[in-house]
Amino acid sequence: MDSAVSCIVRLLNLILILITMTEPVRLSKRMSELGLCSRREADEWIEKGWVRVDGKVVSVLGTKVLPDQRISVERQAAAEQSKRVTILINKPVGYVSGQAEDGYKPAVALVEAATRWKDDRVDTQFHPTQLRSLVPAGRLDIDSVGLLVLTQDGRIAKQLIGEDSSVDKEYLVRVQYSKPGRLPESDLRRLNFGLSLDGKALKPAKVVWQNEDQLSFTLREGKKRQIRRMCELVGLKVVGLKRVRIGGVKLGDLPPGQWRYLRPDEQF
Repeated sequence: MDSAVSCIVRLLNLILILITMTEPVRLSKRMSELGLCSRREADEWIEKGWVRVDGKVVSVLGTKVLPDQRISVERQAAAEQSKRVTILINKPVGYVSGQAEDGYKPAVALVEAATRWKDDRVDTQFHPTQLRSLVPAGRLDIDSVGLLVLTQDGRIAKQLIGEDSSVDKEYLVRVQYSKPGRLPESDLRRLNFGLSLDGKALKPAKVVWQNEDQLSFTLREGKKRQIRRMCELVGLKVVGLKRVRIGGVKLGDLPPGQWRYLRPDEQF
């Protein structure tokens, strides 16, 4: 009897999946799923008549398409997308990642010709128009430092902060233990896997000692103040936090408060 019920449940789940796969979705959502651009970019391109579905131009926002329909974009869209920049900043303490708040400046305020790293190897010339639609792809707390990505490219933003993002991020974290002696190995294992925040289990992490007071954290998720809260759960106090890598892109020798362009040979 149980096996029959199990078969029926599996069959119903399969039918549900098949129905979902054949339901029409918004064109902008489908373009984002295909990695062509962000939803916002898709809406802009649709309005400009730069998007074709099965060879026909679609210029009405909200148009829905089926998953098997062929979507293509005009050369103007690809040319515009190629001009979009991605900037890497070594964010210092005291700057917020996004919009200005509580009197603190946003990290984008650091992006100007005078603060560009002298060893930047990209030929792109800086122009203030590059600041338009330049948004953080991820965040760093105001009291954290290190690698912060600002981008105009919706594809990169989706790759780094989209729901399905699997890009890992590495942090160097200086800590103090609230008890005599050293952090027990059992608590170090809990930092790697076994902690929950906001009632939800955290994904496995890689946490190892770098020296007697500094840990390396590698995470595949980014809950608000996650590392600090993880440390609190095992009796550690964070006294310094620096992000040194996002995927395949490293902070390297980029000085604090300065920025550079993402190189063509770099990938997250």
